[in-house]
Amino acid sequence: MAATSTGIHHRSYSSELRLRATRSEYVRLALVSIGLVIAPFVLDNYWLSIANAILIAVIGAVGLNILVGYTGQISLGQGGFLAVGAYSSAILAGKYSLPVPLAIAGAVILTAVIGAFFGLPGLRLKGLYLAIATLASQQIIEFVIRRWKWLTDGKGYITVDRFEIFGWRIPRSSFEQKWYWILLIVTMLSVIAARNIFRTGLGRSFMAVRDQDIAAEAIGVNLTRAKLTAFAVSSGFVGLAGALTAHYTETVTWEAFTLNVSITYLAMIIVGGLGSIAGAVFGAVFMSLLPVLIRTIAGRAEGSLPFLADQLPAVQNAIFGLVVILFLIIEPRGLNRLWERIKEYVRFWPFRY
Repeated sequence: MAATSTGIHHRSYSSELRLRATRSEYVRLALVSIGLVIAPFVLDNYWLSIANAILIAVIGAVGLNILVGYTGQISLGQGGFLAVGAYSSAILAGKYSLPVPLAIAGAVILTAVIGAFFGLPGLRLKGLYLAIATLASQQIIEFVIRRWKWLTDGKGYITVDRFEIFGWRIPRSSFEQKWYWILLIVTMLSVIAARNIFRTGLGRSFMAVRDQDIAAEAIGVNLTRAKLTAFAVSSGFVGLAGALTAHYTETVTWEAFTLNVSITYLAMIIVGGLGSIAGAVFGAVFMSLLPVLIRTIAGRAEGSLPFLADQLPAVQNAIFGLVVILFLIIEPRGLNRLWERIKEYVRFWPFRY
């Protein structure tokens, strides 16, 4: 199919189910892949640490978008589910000496189960009421990890051993580089898995529930199974992000999983674009780089604008909120829609349709 065709037309089911429909999409994929491969060779440790944080954020944002963007079930408990994944993986690998891959897998399963449990209110609640219910899950999980001394042996935090698999341990000299490759592979597999979910009947049932749950039930969609499965799948992705965070940072503490984290992840999918895997990726990248950009500007303007450095946290919060508001007003479909407009302009040029 030509990249300059005035539209994308499918003549078979196999054509419709392809992940890439035009040659230009394959070219863009190749360019992105090349950029990702050469990144660890051109970035220093500081920027690689930011890239690693972005890769983890992408997994969590994709998981949240499955629930909010594709299924229409709002959640404010992202930070809590990240904590479940982080604490469970750290405990399984530390106290029970499980291999790290098994500890991470166990954390994903446990987080999915707990997510499905806290998704039970979604069977009866919608909108603001469901948001309050998931906010309660955030507060409950945060309360438990702060008060249950068994989790941390009374220290308030968990120290995680350096990542080791099959006898190979990440060397400290190339810590960020090695973690980059691990996180890149896991993130790519997670994005591909999430993308493929919505090529199946299960994923289409999620979207049917989002668009109109009564009509979905009328055509045979089991609402109970669809909603609980959406909570479980979404929480599983989030648990994976939490487990990777624990092993990457090598320290697990409740301060890293507060309500602010939940709001940040919700902002990622709003800014990136609800109901889009690519939007979750764009939003995670944008919202992760925004604080870095603000700190850089504040550092360079410290001499002429000293109040920026003095009030940096407040400035960051103000810009954070302003960005979300602007996207909701100007482009509610987020960065993904802006990217689609750019592609359409290039494809249809010099015509306007």
